[in-house]
Amino acid sequence: MTTALVHYTAAAASDLGRKRSSNEDAFGYSVERGVYVACDGMGGAAAGEVASSLAVDELMHRLADDSAPASPRAQAEQAIAAANQAIYSRAQRNQRLSGMGTTMVMLIAEERRAWFMNIGDSRGYRLRDRHLEQITLDHSHVEEQVRTGRMTRTDAERSPFRNIITRALGTQSQVAPDIFELEVEPGDLFLLCSDGLTRELSDPLLESLLSIDLPLHDLCARLVNAANQAGGHDNITCLLVRAGA
Repeated sequence: MTTALVHYTAAAASDLGRKRSSNEDAFGYSVERGVYVACDGMGGAAAGEVASSLAVDELMHRLADDSAPASPRAQAEQAIAAANQAIYSRAQRNQRLSGMGTTMVMLIAEERRAWFMNIGDSRGYRLRDRHLEQITLDHSHVEEQVRTGRMTRTDAERSPFRNIITRALGTQSQVAPDIFELEVEPGDLFLLCSDGLTRELSDPLLESLLSIDLPLHDLCARLVNAANQAGGHDNITCLLVRAGA
């Protein structure tokens, strides 16, 4: 029995939001390479922009290397380590960029296998049969409190410590991503996004917006518009990847 091939399509959008004067988010993707990444920089406007852009550039460059003999997962892990070192080294050399870092969520897709990798609170979701599931786990103070039962979901949403990230790319000399391996089915829709989207829109609302049968570019626009209408307090980035037969 042969296994049907899966073909991917993608679209992305990034928006300043309604409150920020600069966009510290960055994204990149290559359908041909099966690489999709979104980052949310931090450390001040200039530093945040440098960190997120450097991460995306380094990851896309490393994962475009045909000579790499490693498996897709291993190659992605090596690329993340290289991106972390690139950001960390740049910050060490430039006092103005000291302490900069970025969150990261990345999807590596190879036929019917895929891997989500994340650092920080940029998220990866899968919509299957109109049911949305968050695949990644946030590396943030409040989410870790919720997972250990020390804080309720309601308290977490009201907490003044929501912005505290417990793991970031580039702030330390080494960092490890969480990795989630998935089996892909035709029709699956993957969402990679910064917290500027998820802080404004609940998972049930995301699910209803993504369940509408529209081209990916239009779905991205709907997500950004909805987040801005809900307040747009941060930069908003979403990247959608659809698996088709």
